[in-house]
Amino acid sequence: MSTHTIACVDGSSLSQTVCDYAAWSALRLDNALVLLNVLDDVRTPTDIDFSGNIGVDTRQNLLVELAEIEEKRAKLARRQGLMVLDAAERHIKESFTDLAEVATRQRHGDLVDTLLEVENETRLLVVGKQGRHGEGVGQHIGHQVERVIRAVSRPVWVVTGKFKAPERILLAYDGSATSRKATEMVADSPLFKGIPVHVMMVGVENHDNLADLNWAKERLQQTGFTVTAVLEPGDVEKTLLEYAEDEKMDAMVMGAYGHSRIREFFVGSHTNRLLTSTKIPLLLLR
Repeated sequence: MSTHTIACVDGSSLSQTVCDYAAWSALRLDNALVLLNVLDDVRTPTDIDFSGNIGVDTRQNLLVELAEIEEKRAKLARRQGLMVLDAAERHIKESFTDLAEVATRQRHGDLVDTLLEVENETRLLVVGKQGRHGEGVGQHIGHQVERVIRAVSRPVWVVTGKFKAPERILLAYDGSATSRKATEMVADSPLFKGIPVHVMMVGVENHDNLADLNWAKERLQQTGFTVTAVLEPGDVEKTLLEYAEDEKMDAMVMGAYGHSRIREFFVGSHTNRLLTSTKIPLLLLR
């Protein structure tokens, strides 16, 4: 049963932002919050290249030395991760006093593999746009983000900047089965209840597009949403991002894999382009 909002915290500059969006979401969804720290970057002695003329005894001594060093590094990484989790938990308990349950977990291994292991108990996953190794590189996304989006079938928040409780959201819609499913998920989930939704389709104004857009608007209105529906021509990425900025959207919601022009953004470099360009959190629905 999917009962948890899971926040991936790694000690990066966005860890607090991740915690804030995850705590806000857990309150809205009325589920438990899990802070997850994955130790997936510990190098082992077998990664070392011993090519060249090294004696057997010397090589064995080096392996023993390296094993001791790696053991110390692993212990330090575990301690650092636990400190990160402790700081994140204290921050959430101070900032979100209504949140009933906060759990912390530390796992070892590959991040994506770990997330797949806990997928059945995950309702929403929150990750930072930049990971611990992405700091100092401008707007670049973390090297793990695209892997996570492609592998995990649960909704994924990719957050950036400072936390701001959403007051209006932008739903990118293209009439595909994926975007219809995303619309259904927004309509039926308590995550954005009571928050105005702008539904935007990028394309030419014709009967089919207007009918598709009207379906999305009416579907959201059926569950009480205040909806603004917009159909505009132009480049999908540029038009969506400009509208989000001009209308001061606080988050963008989109189906992760479609079968239309929007799908282009989730194949190869286009994924990075959209995630890199957005200045607001992006919620990807599968």
